[in-house]
Amino acid sequence: MADSAPEVPAEERQEDPDVVDRKAEVLAEQIKKSKHFIVFTGAGISTSAGIPDFRGTEGVWTLMAQGRQRPSAVNTLQAVPTATHMALVELQNRGILKYLVSQNCDALHRKSGILPDRISELHGNNNREYYFRAVASYEKTVHDHRTGRKCVRCGGDLLDSIVNFGEYLPAEPLRLARNHAKKTDLCLVLGSSLTVPPASGIPETVGTRKAAKLVICNLQETPLDGLVDQRIYSKADELMTRVMAKLDIPIPQFILRRRLIVQMETTGGSRHQLKICGVDVDGTPMTFLRSIKLDQYCRRAACIEPFTISFRSDLDIGTELKLELEFMGNYGEPNLEIIYSYTGEAGTEMMYLLEYNPQTGEWKTERQESQSVDEDKKPTRRGR
Repeated sequence: MADSAPEVPAEERQEDPDVVDRKAEVLAEQIKKSKHFIVFTGAGISTSAGIPDFRGTEGVWTLMAQGRQRPSAVNTLQAVPTATHMALVELQNRGILKYLVSQNCDALHRKSGILPDRISELHGNNNREYYFRAVASYEKTVHDHRTGRKCVRCGGDLLDSIVNFGEYLPAEPLRLARNHAKKTDLCLVLGSSLTVPPASGIPETVGTRKAAKLVICNLQETPLDGLVDQRIYSKADELMTRVMAKLDIPIPQFILRRRLIVQMETTGGSRHQLKICGVDVDGTPMTFLRSIKLDQYCRRAACIEPFTISFRSDLDIGTELKLELEFMGNYGEPNLEIIYSYTGEAGTEMMYLLEYNPQTGEWKTERQESQSVDEDKKPTRRGR
């Protein structure tokens, strides 16, 4: 679709603050009355995080059409979710936002705290990988999705989840998005040009229903402007900060949340093996560690997933193992020490909830009770 972007992009409009404020008041009242509120997001909600859009005046495809070089952008692994991202998380957590449909693949929605069963990422997620997707028989094309990484559980090739032009959208996320569009009474579009089908068909479904209202917030005109109940020319953050204030709901600060599972296995006799694995909220494996050290038993750090540390001698029940975690450091996270207490029970695991505040540079940890692990019931989907 890059060749479809005009050299002269569509004009961007920014309504006066008092106009946006009045429209935010109307939208806030609509949200309060809504029974099934959904949001549809595009690249425009991430521009304030330093990630460029596509068809804006400095969009990726606009610059390509003009033969201009794209300026360096923020790495999506280091980008901080915006005020809009965090506002949507809070609306989700309060049960106000029922579902989120996104065209973005920058991973900021999931990173901000949107739950996996509350979002359809129609164009994929550049932080998530799969191993059961078909691989093209040819290499070095956009349709060969192999990432060069291996699954930490089965050792199979991992593939990215990005949907390129000319490829089918993932069936289940698309089905869920369409279902929510059919039963919503209010859909808010944030930062999308609504020019890429079939994703653009989601808000179009809402706009053609008499029992539903469609609200679009975007700086440029869209093909669906004639279907709206309200049209707002504003940056997403400027609208959503006003909406949240009128709802009297504070926008939370971004906290990086990680989950770590530590499991002790008996490999025979007095030999034991400690396995450490990062997981997402839905249980899929998640890579966020560079290495793990356990100095009192092993001088070498474990640097390859799955992270394993072997013990050749017996361990007393109650032995405390001090694990030093080294993170990828995309947010400058310092090393963190956690303590694992050996219980003597085989096949048990301990979950550690780790929270990092990029503003203060501090970690918070919480340890959950151990539970038995059934290998046959572990999920097959793989994440990153």
